[in-house]
Amino acid sequence: MAMAVAQQHRESSSGSISRHLDAGKYVRYTAEQVEALERVYSECPKPSSLRRQQLIRECPILSNIEPKQIKVWFQNRRCREKQRKESSRLQTVNRKLTAMNKLLMEENDRLQKQVSQLVCENGYMRQQLHTTSAATTDASCDSVVTTPQHSLRDANNPAGLLSIAEETLAEFLSKATGTAVDWVQMPGMKPGPDSVGIFAISQSCNGVAARACGLVSLEPTKIAEILKDRPSWFRECRSLEVFTMFPAGNGGTIELVYTQTYAPTTLAPARDFWTLRYTTSLDNGSLVVCERSLSGSGAGPNAAAAAQFVRAEMLPCGYLIRPCEGGGSIIHIVDHLNLEAWSVPEVLRPLYESSKVVAQKMTIAALRYIRQIAQETSGEVVYGLGRQPAVLRTFSQRLSRGFNDAVNGFNDDGWSLINSDGAEDVIIAVNSTKNLSATSNPANSLSFVGGILCAKASMLLQNVPPAVLVRFLREHRSEWADFNVDAYSAASLKAGSYAYPGMRPTRFTGSQIIMPLGHTIEHEELLEVIRLEGHSLPQEDAFASRDIHLLQICSGVDENAVGACSELVFAPIDEMFPDDAPLLPSGFRIIPLDSKTSDAKDSLSTHRTLDLTSSLEVGPATNHAAGDVSSCHYSRSVLTIAFQFPFDSSLQDNVATMARQYVRSVISSVQRVAMAISPTGLSPAMGPKLSPGSPEALTLAHWICQSYSYHIGADLLRSDSLGGDSVLKHLWNHQDAILCCSLKTVPVFIFANQTGLDMLETTLVALQDITLDKIFDESGRKALCADFAKLMQQGFTYLPGGICMSTMGRHVSYEQAIAWKVLAADETTVHCLAFSFVNWSFV
Repeated sequence: MAMAVAQQHRESSSGSISRHLDAGKYVRYTAEQVEALERVYSECPKPSSLRRQQLIRECPILSNIEPKQIKVWFQNRRCREKQRKESSRLQTVNRKLTAMNKLLMEENDRLQKQVSQLVCENGYMRQQLHTTSAATTDASCDSVVTTPQHSLRDANNPAGLLSIAEETLAEFLSKATGTAVDWVQMPGMKPGPDSVGIFAISQSCNGVAARACGLVSLEPTKIAEILKDRPSWFRECRSLEVFTMFPAGNGGTIELVYTQTYAPTTLAPARDFWTLRYTTSLDNGSLVVCERSLSGSGAGPNAAAAAQFVRAEMLPCGYLIRPCEGGGSIIHIVDHLNLEAWSVPEVLRPLYESSKVVAQKMTIAALRYIRQIAQETSGEVVYGLGRQPAVLRTFSQRLSRGFNDAVNGFNDDGWSLINSDGAEDVIIAVNSTKNLSATSNPANSLSFVGGILCAKASMLLQNVPPAVLVRFLREHRSEWADFNVDAYSAASLKAGSYAYPGMRPTRFTGSQIIMPLGHTIEHEELLEVIRLEGHSLPQEDAFASRDIHLLQICSGVDENAVGACSELVFAPIDEMFPDDAPLLPSGFRIIPLDSKTSDAKDSLSTHRTLDLTSSLEVGPATNHAAGDVSSCHYSRSVLTIAFQFPFDSSLQDNVATMARQYVRSVISSVQRVAMAISPTGLSPAMGPKLSPGSPEALTLAHWICQSYSYHIGADLLRSDSLGGDSVLKHLWNHQDAILCCSLKTVPVFIFANQTGLDMLETTLVALQDITLDKIFDESGRKALCADFAKLMQQGFTYLPGGICMSTMGRHVSYEQAIAWKVLAADETTVHCLAFSFVNWSFV
């Protein structure tokens, strides 16, 4: 009986447990219960056990549910949320891959058509060569994309403009989706699901061209609106003005547009364009914005407005925007320009003849900007200090625009040059009319009694990676900047506060704190606030803050971005800077002139940038690079420096003197930094055998001075400078330009002191590519030839004053030139010829 009762009790308990488990497994929640649980989930997706029990006590409608069941509900809810996000992500990836696959299939079809066309052209050329050697066919894309010159008669006739517009549309589409241009993949830009898009550059066509294809999660009309506002995304666009706009009769519009662009450096003039822009829709629903130059004398605005510009040509190019299934758009961008490279010094022409440069500055920049806007619209971008993305984007644009204004110094902005001694080619410009205004609030604008002064200069760098140099300048500001100059600029931003550096001495601690504000989607540009910590000197108020805040953008820090320039631009700001704070930008821009050619790894210089401070002392050159020098080569680049200072009219001369000295000091510091970060361990102004302190350079310096005394009977240097290693230092810093050339059939320069390099605007590495005849004009060459026999017989000769030419194409006048033979140690062998140019200056 007892066993039966026990068995019955066990069966009853087992049934109760089963019913309880079944109830927990299949429990159903009412709508009110789900709503209560969802409210808690939105606040805390993973509540603790105590929180779940508290929830049961606070919500009577949940009192009949076990805590374990509520725990299971939250687990299931988190799982569903995770699955939903993953499903959404996979759908997005699938749409992107589908669109990329479509683009790749179209690109494959285009390449197949191009192959067929080239095969046909090759067969035709073979046939023509067999029949007659005189008839040849140009199979390059020059014959395909050559832009006909349109007269002003057409431009003044709406019917003629419509004809030009339709022709422009056809030519643009043939470049965007056809075979009109021989496109090759942009180096370093491989297509893939995580890439911005597919990028290509022209291989052999009239002008320079680049193309991009990509998927953007914006509607076509929005994309077209953004791209037509070129100054918002193209940093070198100074202004864009629509002079005429009328309907095309087919639902489209035709506009006559005048565009001005900045010059990237002080060594070249700016460009402008007079174009026709045609916006229309295609039968398949695509939206097209295409553009081309209109030609003819007098085209565009009056000549006075364009006096400082070189008229460039825009060949048929534009944007093809196709709507995508499920939202978003596929966009094709084509840029095709003729930048008139003949108008710039020869050393800068690669900058105007490179499709890679156009791709980085315009084509890739446009696609990146659209994607940035798309991500900001979707809320994917998070910025610091509570700033809205549009505000931070405006700050970046204002910094870039202010720096470009300073570099170019246009007359219609109120800029004018003041006297410069020309010794180091530091240009001083003054703007007495400029109002350092904010964007929207006049109360925050500053109008200075004197105005704005800008000190700027450009120089060539050899064998220096621009990205590494900019990173170092950003991270080690104390190596080149003067805190008191920063303090002066910051103090001047306060209305009515004018000071001169040194009037309120401050000790800079050397500490800088970088506070990030935001960055672009690929981190190619960083926006940040820099705080420089300073302390008052003992005689000052110890509690007064001397910290300085700078708003700064840093771009081009990716060494693998072919054709991209590197910039560091900053402006002093108030500690609690408002959205419309006035800005006075200064900074650096480094532009590679030739492509980097390297088959080896480039990580060497990247990992050395943070430990270079100890390498900056002047002394014997050492090889800081630990790797194989031959495996990593960086070609020439041009560095542009511009610093702006507000001033009161009574302090203009003082501020001008300070600015000139400061920029020269910065140039010297940048050269030391460049020497330290050069992958070869050599100075950008030093050749492999003539680096500072090397035995070869020291020996040559002794020979130059001794031969000068031997032939001319006077000392080139002071007698107390001729001992030991100091002779090279004093020769290097000599006030006259001293150059040495070899005695060969074609004499080439082998050495120059710092003044000589400044005069020729070159470096010691590049100096060895310059022949003697290139620097003299016709009269100078005649004078040298006439006295050459005397030079070789007597050992020296005096050449009359004249004009020579720098490598930048600028004229240099000199009062007198002395030439003498440099004898080796045996005093019989002629090692080279030396020249000393006295009292030279740029014309």
